[in-house]
Amino acid sequence: MEELTVTHWALLAFGSLIMGMSKGGLPGAGNLTVAIFALVLEDALGPVGVPLSVGLLLPVLISADVTATLVYRRHADWKFIIRLLPFFLIGTVLGWWVFDFFQAGEDRVRLLKYVVGGILLGMTALHFLVKAAKKRKKASADQESESQPPHRGSIVLGVFFGLLGGVATMLANAAGPVAQLYLLAMALPKYAFIGTSAWLFLIVNVAKIPFMVDLEIITVESMSVSWWMFLPAVLGAIVAPFIVKLIDQVLFERLVWLFIVVAGIRMLF
Repeated sequence: MEELTVTHWALLAFGSLIMGMSKGGLPGAGNLTVAIFALVLEDALGPVGVPLSVGLLLPVLISADVTATLVYRRHADWKFIIRLLPFFLIGTVLGWWVFDFFQAGEDRVRLLKYVVGGILLGMTALHFLVKAAKKRKKASADQESESQPPHRGSIVLGVFFGLLGGVATMLANAAGPVAQLYLLAMALPKYAFIGTSAWLFLIVNVAKIPFMVDLEIITVESMSVSWWMFLPAVLGAIVAPFIVKLIDQVLFERLVWLFIVVAGIRMLF
């Protein structure tokens, strides 16, 4: 992509680093990467850059997912993956069909920018809902309630969150908070929570490849950029646990989500 300047490359590399860090221990930061890629490609290519950014980001996501699954490979709870995965895949097919609609004409391509911005803002709200639910759980749960199995409605929740997450991940690579809210409701321990999420998204993201190739948002040209983003993404996933120890994580997360909100608003207006 000859239209990309040095500044564009630097921003894409920074976004890839942030994506890797989100997989390695700083949840939610990856949504900032979605916004960075969309805004950079729009600046370089015009409105058509927004859908192309989704395809450009997917291989970078997969590289970070692979790193995360290697780190947390022993902590996945496969019964929840099996429960969510079929509906995530169905949602992905629905998202593929909807994405195709947005590529039919410049006006619809521009509309996709608003959809991605709306998804980012919606996922931001969902992220803080997850955090609030965690606080309520810590404040009210006792040892007896902690030992109880997930409620019977978990299958129904799996259908709902799976379909919602599948559409969101196909349209914007931004379904992390959806899966997090479901796994939180299932009361998974910390490492099982991370490992289950990592494996789920690795499988889903690999499954998205043929759909994005069909939509022509993953091409030989886009891969010529994506390949270079693997290194910062993997590096981010590796160094994230060490960075968490050195910085004020609360301040970092607040800044990340502030930038996501600003970027989401920027895409809407």
